Amino acid sequence: MASYERSLEEQGLLIVLSGPSGVGKNSIIDALREEDPGRFHSVSMTTRPPRKDEQEGVSYYFTNKLHFEELIRKDKILEYDSYCGEYYGTPREPIERMTGQNVDILLDLTVKGALELKRNCPNAVIVFVTASTEEALRERLMNRGTESEDAIDKRLETAREEMTKIDLFDYWVINDLISEAANDVSAIIRAEKRRTLRFFVDECDL
Repeated sequence: MASYERSLEEQGLLIVLSGPSGVGKNSIIDALREEDPGRFHSVSMTTRPPRKDEQEGVSYYFTNKLHFEELIRKDKILEYDSYCGEYYGTPREPIERMTGQNVDILLDLTVKGALELKRNCPNAVIVFVTASTEEALRERLMNRGTESEDAIDKRLETAREEMTKIDLFDYWVINDLISEAANDVSAIIRAEKRRTLRFFVDECDL
C-alpha cells in the first residue's frame, strides 16, 4: 500500500522545454523565472574548457572526458550528447538534490536529450515548443543575424524532422509571444502539481 507520508507534491518538478533551434526556449525560461525566482534553470555539464567569464556551477559544470564517461557508466548522467568532440549533458546528482528540496527545475534540451531524459526520469514533464508556422521560425532565425541563409535552411530541415517527434511529448506550446507561451507553461506546471498520481507514492523517482 502506498505511503501517505511523502508525495511528489513535496518534490520539485522537472520541466523540460524542447523544440527547434531559435524557437525561444531560453526566453520562455527567463520569463518563468521572472514570474517565480524560486524556479531554477538547470546547469549542464561539459568537457569543453571554460570560456572567459564562465563560472563553474553557473555557466556549466566543467569536467574532463574520462570523468564524464565514468559518470555515464555509473548512470549519473540523465542525458547527454556530443558536439565538436566534447560532451554535454545533465548530471543526475544536482537534479535529484534540488527536486528533493521542492525546487522546480527548468531545462532547455534538444529533442533527443528531452526524450532520453524522459526515459530516465518518467515523472519529468517534457514540453515541445514551436513557432506557429515555419515562416515565423525562419524569420526568427534570420533576425538573430548569426547564420547564413544556407545554415538557416539546414536548421529548418532539422526542425521538420524534430516535428515528427511531437507526439512523444507531454505537451505542445506555441511561442509567438513569449508572455503567452510562458503563461501556458505556468499553467502546465500548476496542473502537473495537482495530478493525482503525484500524491500517493512510496518514494520519488524524479
